[in-house]
Amino acid sequence: MLKYIVRRLLMLIPVLIGVSILTFSLIHLIPGDPARSMLGEKATEDQLEALRQELGLNDPYILQYGRFLSDIVRGDLGESIQSKESIATELLQKLPATVELTIFAMILAIVIGVLAGVIAAVKQYSWFDNISMTGALFGVSMPIFWLGLMMILLFSVTLNFLPPSGRLTTGMELHTITNFYLLDSILTWNWAAFKDVFIHLLMPGIALGTIPMAIIARMTRSSMLEVMKQDYIRTANAKGLKKPIIIFQHALKNASLPVLTVIGLQFGLLLGGAVLTETIFSWPGIGRYVYLAVLGRDYPVVQSTILIIALIFVLVNLITDILYKYADPRIKYE
Repeated sequence: MLKYIVRRLLMLIPVLIGVSILTFSLIHLIPGDPARSMLGEKATEDQLEALRQELGLNDPYILQYGRFLSDIVRGDLGESIQSKESIATELLQKLPATVELTIFAMILAIVIGVLAGVIAAVKQYSWFDNISMTGALFGVSMPIFWLGLMMILLFSVTLNFLPPSGRLTTGMELHTITNFYLLDSILTWNWAAFKDVFIHLLMPGIALGTIPMAIIARMTRSSMLEVMKQDYIRTANAKGLKKPIIIFQHALKNASLPVLTVIGLQFGLLLGGAVLTETIFSWPGIGRYVYLAVLGRDYPVVQSTILIIALIFVLVNLITDILYKYADPRIKYE
């Protein structure tokens, strides 16, 4: 197991180098002049040229990439062109917001998706099976930006039940320790803030968790149906074991491997794919951070953030592979 983990960690190096080359190349292929985007249309040629020289935009592509890679190796993510702040500092402030939203969305997706999939498999072809799988089909097909806007229109504008944007109501006091607002509100015993943060999490969390919830439900149902046909399940039924024990202890445990794969992939995708959700709900996470950086042609922010997201994605997949061992002890890692 240890050799496997070390080998996977060493594989991070070529993966991250490949991601850095691809990201660096695509960013520089975007049409337009980044200096003009930063200084505006009224900037003079002298001002534009001075900025290009300051940022090294006139240097050859290889030299610019070499400088970027050298900084990354030294642990220096650089400085944001727009805010003039350290990118590492800004990421430490914004990453907890995205992680908190992603974890909340995944908890909803896993609990509802797995339960719906199990019940649909046990009650195959029943009304619940038909309704839940039809709902899962809509969930997979529904664009997040459309769902988010409809939720804001219904629950915020029409019914005035939930706040339309942000992480915390303006004026609400919360002493931040970890920048995970739910955790901070618990650590400081600030239950008013906890309720406020939870209410702000609901709409973006549901919107973000809809697609993985649908995928998990469909995968759980499919995997459960395959396992329920196995001989050991028929033997367990013949022995007179209680239905919940057969379903959750025998069937679900053996059907969990493909579900774990989907959960791991979806968690990694949500961390990097929350751009639309965070933009619609004005959620101050790294998705919205990258979106604003792309609009402002802030090269260092886009490159560094995508690299961090790629690192997280690979680590999440490694953790998923390790969990396989606990789900099925027969798996051997070489």
